[in-house]
Amino acid sequence: MVTFLSGGTGTPKLLAGAGPVFDPGETAVVANTGDDVEIAGHLVCPDLDTVLFLGGDVLDRETWWGIDDDGGETHARLGELAEAAGLEAGPRYLPAEAQTDGRELARWRRFSGVAEFMYIGDRDRAVHITRTGLLDEGHTLTEVTRTLADAYGLEWDLLPMSDDPVATLVNTPEGEMHFQEFWVARDGEPTVEDVEFRGSEGAQATDAVLEALSQPVVVGPSNPVTSVGPLLAVDGIPEALAETTVVAVSPFIEDTVFSGPAADLMEGVGYDPSTAGVAEAYPFADAFVLDEADGTDLDRPVVRTDTTLDTEGDATRVARAVEDALAAVGAGG
Repeated sequence: MVTFLSGGTGTPKLLAGAGPVFDPGETAVVANTGDDVEIAGHLVCPDLDTVLFLGGDVLDRETWWGIDDDGGETHARLGELAEAAGLEAGPRYLPAEAQTDGRELARWRRFSGVAEFMYIGDRDRAVHITRTGLLDEGHTLTEVTRTLADAYGLEWDLLPMSDDPVATLVNTPEGEMHFQEFWVARDGEPTVEDVEFRGSEGAQATDAVLEALSQPVVVGPSNPVTSVGPLLAVDGIPEALAETTVVAVSPFIEDTVFSGPAADLMEGVGYDPSTAGVAEAYPFADAFVLDEADGTDLDRPVVRTDTTLDTEGDATRVARAVEDALAAVGAGG
């Protein structure tokens, strides 16, 4: 058994080719839910859904978001209707009192559906409606995720990091904004002053997550701040990681990030935007997989390979390096 911590696109890209190395039937994936948003009353779980659609072989691998070749008629009509009515396009946060009213899992991250600022395809939207309906019927997010995973035929055991709500909020000179506003609506342009994981003080790891984390853990090349950071803010997860074997894949080559806003976010919260900064952010990691061009000297075992993840073959190569790193610190692959 092995467990991957997943967020954003980095770890899913690794998972896409990890099957020849790590048996999917013996693999758990614990996904970040700090990026989740409620739009028009429907709970959208981007990082869970990327793994869900990847495992179901329907993921749009150009964007690593949503369902491949999905129609967007509802999304387009929402924009047209708002324009015709003279309504300002999103992000349109619901009023403060509505953020914590009613459905607990959606709190601190609620947006109006008027001219929705995130593209949601029609088949993708069906997943969000089904998820929200099952939550409203009284099921936990863990239970709902397993139901959806079964529907998509996943071999991995896909788990949300918690059944409690955590919202990733980015503090900027322009004010506080949800991560999805920062990244999707603002293209990551506002200066990052700090990042808050609101609700994490009351969030607990589920028994299923703690059981998964009792196995060797792989932290893929995801953003350390907003993809992995919310998991580390949940009670029980840091303690579990300290007790098990962990191998992390750096999303940097020295001080050059592969993609996304990781560098700006790390600098904003006080870490050096580099592989060295990732190692500082992951004190629980027993070993690292670095790119062969990365000469960073770390105080833990390192396995080097080409860490490019453009193809499934690339991902298999990196997964084999992860297997070697696990073996170097005494854990099986």
